[in-house]
Amino acid sequence: MPLFEPGVAYVDISSGQLKGATSRYVKTFRDLDGLYEDSAAFSSLVDRSGDEVAYEVTDYKPSSNLGDIIIGVTRMEPGKIGNEYYMTRGHIHARPNRPEMYYGESGLGVMLLESPDGQIRTIEIKPRTMCYVPPFWIHRSVNVGRQPLVMTFSYPADSGQDYDIIAKAGGMRSRIVDDGKGGWKTVENKGYRIRPQALVDSIMAKVE
Repeated sequence: MPLFEPGVAYVDISSGQLKGATSRYVKTFRDLDGLYEDSAAFSSLVDRSGDEVAYEVTDYKPSSNLGDIIIGVTRMEPGKIGNEYYMTRGHIHARPNRPEMYYGESGLGVMLLESPDGQIRTIEIKPRTMCYVPPFWIHRSVNVGRQPLVMTFSYPADSGQDYDIIAKAGGMRSRIVDDGKGGWKTVENKGYRIRPQALVDSIMAKVE
């Protein structure tokens, strides 16, 4: 196999972007239909600001080869829909035994994690907080602060993303909402559907 050339990219915290990235994608508020519990509040936001960017990802992808890594930056706007904080769609890796690392650059966030069988974990991410997302965990970023949430991340290049695992369950098992005291708390997602054991077993058996 031929050697790749070393690469370099720069984290621009003020813009929330990776300068020198090889790809960029954005999600507008309109793209996030179905994520939030308060559908009326979501519809109102879409009517006002549906085409504005809710969050964006810029990343550097040398290759998709086994053994390579992807590095990047996520930037998410602050705000709430109803009492629920802005969030990303969330995903599990298509190869679910791949881990991921997040590092807080600015703002205040929560990493909401869920195992395939519905166990929930939360990690608060502040600047200089490093969050390890282990293999087999579904994960979603939530901005619980008043400023844009900017995080760098890295994960194996062959990981891929599976978003349907959340959608088919009616969302993640918990939601992150305003606690009424200037902070955040988790509450039950009333629309959540527990995954069939056969599906859980099939996910946990993927060790390629």
